[in-house]
Amino acid sequence: MVVDISLSDDDVDRLFQALADRTRRDVLRLAIEGGESVSALARRYDMSFAAVQKHVAVLERASLVTKQRRGREQIVMTNRATLRRAMELLDAYERLWLQRIDQMAELITTTEGEKP
Repeated sequence: MVVDISLSDDDVDRLFQALADRTRRDVLRLAIEGGESVSALARRYDMSFAAVQKHVAVLERASLVTKQRRGREQIVMTNRATLRRAMELLDAYERLWLQRIDQMAELITTTEGEKP
């Protein structure tokens, strides 16, 4: 079984590297819940505004979020299509491993039936 969801290896690397950090996962959660401005996000964390901006930039490079200008603020919004592709990728890996487990179980059953 081949896992293919039309993402390049670099895209997959960026996606999971972005999700590997707890602050970025939290920013993504907040964006899913409706989005917040970068400055509002910065007030939530014990880090500088610039550090929060860097986290948002990593999420943007992975296409997990976009920023939309509202007046003077930039609102961080979720890119649901990328989240969907990430879920599809994880589902494909799950199917792959379940298929392999089934094959191992079949092999064990066949091998046990051949014992003298």
